[in-house]
Amino acid sequence: MRIFDLNSIKKLYFGYEDIARVLDISLASARVSASRYVKLGLLMRLKRNTYILRERWNAASREEKFTLANLGQVPSYVSLMTALDYYEITTQIQRDIIESIALRRTKEISLNGSLLRYSKVSQTLYSGFTRQHEFFVATPEKAFLDAVYLLSLGRYALDFAALDKERLRRTEIMRMIRIYPLKTKRLLEKNGYFSSA
Repeated sequence: MRIFDLNSIKKLYFGYEDIARVLDISLASARVSASRYVKLGLLMRLKRNTYILRERWNAASREEKFTLANLGQVPSYVSLMTALDYYEITTQIQRDIIESIALRRTKEISLNGSLLRYSKVSQTLYSGFTRQHEFFVATPEKAFLDAVYLLSLGRYALDFAALDKERLRRTEIMRMIRIYPLKTKRLLEKNGYFSSA
């Protein structure tokens, strides 16, 4: 099977042009081949014209998977429990789920037993992330505030007891909280993270 020729592509992910070049076929044939290989479970589709070999996904580091999560919906950044676990702030670990904040829409992408989950927020709240390695990730405080915000809307589950409160900078939370709705502030105050006084 010619899919094994795709192992010669050294990139983490690739598109039709790479498939056409390596297999020496037309772009139209590359599209058909990609679709066939996805159905066979040998290739995984992240989004239109973005693929990864199943073996490469299975062998990918956490950072490489975060990079792919950023690509699954653009723009987006890794956040919520995924980021809090990355910073070792929570004991609440979600296996095989990478959570991100996005601007366009709430959606999920399933990849070989793993789930890339995107939660939409408004442009006003789309901030507080940095670039690390090849991916964008929320700062610890922003990942926490994203979780509290979605919890205040009834769109997320957060176990405050599972958090290492000492590893979150209170001054940074106080600075960032200004842009959040009153409902989020009240939830923070109720859990001892913020005082409106």
